[in-house]
Amino acid sequence: MNPKKEKPKKIKIKNIKGKWIFKLTIVNTAIIAIFSVFSLVSFSIYSGFSISDLASASFYQSLANPSVRIVNIKEGLRQEEVADVLSQKLNWDEDQRQEFLNAHIALGKESLEGFLFPKSYFLHKDTEPTKVAEVMKETLEDKIKNVKKAKNTNIVNEETVLKIASLIQRESGGKQDMRLISGIIWNRIFSGMKLQVDATLQYAKGSEDRWWPSVKPEDKYIDSPYNTYIYKDLPPTPISNPGLSAIEAAYNPVKTSCMFYLHDKRGKIHCSKTYEEHKRNIDKYY
Repeated sequence: MNPKKEKPKKIKIKNIKGKWIFKLTIVNTAIIAIFSVFSLVSFSIYSGFSISDLASASFYQSLANPSVRIVNIKEGLRQEEVADVLSQKLNWDEDQRQEFLNAHIALGKESLEGFLFPKSYFLHKDTEPTKVAEVMKETLEDKIKNVKKAKNTNIVNEETVLKIASLIQRESGGKQDMRLISGIIWNRIFSGMKLQVDATLQYAKGSEDRWWPSVKPEDKYIDSPYNTYIYKDLPPTPISNPGLSAIEAAYNPVKTSCMFYLHDKRGKIHCSKTYEEHKRNIDKYY
């Protein structure tokens, strides 16, 4: 049942001794202020920012500061791709890029893969690479605190969730698929089945030439701990840096009896309970 929405108040105009007085509500004023900002600055610059960001004084100060860079990190990138984006925006040399990739040592982590939260950041052009990594990691930690968790995932540690979220991020065709894919992955984990996720093969094969190469049948025999066709467990680390929707899906899987899934040529997901049914789907949609 939808809550009752409060009707927006109209602007009241009064004429007092020949002077027009406009009584604006706080909401009206805020709307006018936001539209004024959008009329002055290109819309595209605000990708990844919330209304609270737009309303903060630091936002406008950052826009006016020539030493500040706006860096947009997309969802689902692996850490090398994140390093490439930062290197381009902050004009890092190879030593600085490597410092970012090795920041996990200074931050006391085995790896930062999966912990570099994707969003748009205001960064001073001279920010140290390790500090950038720390900011991204702390942003992730702040976001996870507010994620609602299903009762049966409350006891799951953060690293496990991020591994699953990274698979969901790379395997889904969009937010609409994520919770179903999460349910299927959890089903496979609970049943002791190999995950058999193609995105893990892409991660194992990835190189500077192409970080997410196409998967071929022979790739299922790659000798890598990330090969979930050979090894039953989750990969050693996340395989990408997932966004909030994928993390929420990992914590809140759809309850399903499906064990397999595929996307057809239009990107629609189809799941099945058995391998025989899955093979029929392959024949049907491919």
